Amino acid sequence: MHINRDRLLERFLRYVRIDTTARDETDGYPSSPGQLELGRLLVRELQDIGLADAAQDAHGIVLATIPSTARRTVPTVAFCAHLDTSPETTGGGVQPQVVHNYDGRDLVLPGDSSRVLRPADDAELAASIGKTLVTTDGTTLLGADDKAGVAVIVELAATLMEHPEIVHGPLRICFTCDEEIGRGVDHIDLKQLAAHVCYTLDGGGADGIDVETFSADMATVTVRGVNIHPSMGKGRMVNALRAAAAFVDRLPRERLSPESTDGRDGFLHPYVVEGGVAEVKLRILLRDFETAALSAYADLLREAAAATQRDFAGCSIEVAVREQYRNLREGLAKEPRAVEFAEEALRRLGRVPRREIIRGGTDGSRLTELGLPTPNLSTGEHNPHSPLEWTCLEEMAAGVEHLAALCQVWAERA
Repeated sequence: MHINRDRLLERFLRYVRIDTTARDETDGYPSSPGQLELGRLLVRELQDIGLADAAQDAHGIVLATIPSTARRTVPTVAFCAHLDTSPETTGGGVQPQVVHNYDGRDLVLPGDSSRVLRPADDAELAASIGKTLVTTDGTTLLGADDKAGVAVIVELAATLMEHPEIVHGPLRICFTCDEEIGRGVDHIDLKQLAAHVCYTLDGGGADGIDVETFSADMATVTVRGVNIHPSMGKGRMVNALRAAAAFVDRLPRERLSPESTDGRDGFLHPYVVEGGVAEVKLRILLRDFETAALSAYADLLREAAAATQRDFAGCSIEVAVREQYRNLREGLAKEPRAVEFAEEALRRLGRVPRREIIRGGTDGSRLTELGLPTPNLSTGEHNPHSPLEWTCLEEMAAGVEHLAALCQVWAERA
């Protein structure tokens, strides 16, 4: 099956230029207007492809159906990607750089010469010689997380509509918002989605099938002090900034931090601080593959808060923890064909599948928890959330091929 790589690249470049940065400080869904803008564009493209029911709902979620070409009833398979990008690095003003036939040299990013992609530091980059890469200009993230997944799904739809001889069952497309801030499936109606199994397209490299994610909570720590003019602060001022700094300093650094862990190790990750002398708010991510460990991490925060309050008389610290998502491992066991068929599709293409774990989460974590088994598949994402983010066109095309083969496996074997 021929994948139109030029068209796939054009889609991706078009999508990443729209600022869809998620905004955790807002309560609305979606949290940023660019997500609605991208959703409207996708509805038009899907309708032009021939998906007559493509629509964007009041929450910005895009749904569409690729009609079945099978002669018998087969389970409905859904493909899901998210429209937002991480708030950790700006997604505004993205200027993607296309590198054809990459020659293996260091890539100095043109918008900030201090940002350099070095194959010596990145084995996946070193393995991409001769391929077409897309990078940032060094001043923003790229947005391959997850617009690579969005482009792969839309290109799949175009390819299947152009080739009705490819046998597949009914396929559902779902584009969510605000996945990066843990709200991706807050407004998904599983009855409306009406799928037996789902796959998120939100993974790195090629040929990976993610079968576990972190379980995740987020803590908001509010440190309250006493503000007064510094000229009369002696014995009266309680500086919430100093107390917050002492609180963070009490958190583990040589263990239980992203900087010191890998594999199956969990962590506590302070990632946002805002405020002043009177009040400071911290946001802290709690992550582990074992859900039970999150309670112990929350206890560590409360112990650090109590110790800090003892050191800063007049200071108060509140720790509020909310659930975000859970490891999808247990839910996938209820429908083992979700992973088995994804592996078979890769083998049919002459490729070697890899079962992997994600030190993070996807919409699939929540969907699986809600009862819809949802593994995660590769779409060529590299260095996500970073100005050093890049993607590989050949890996994106491989993602389209995988989905097409996967649809055929479900039509033949389910």
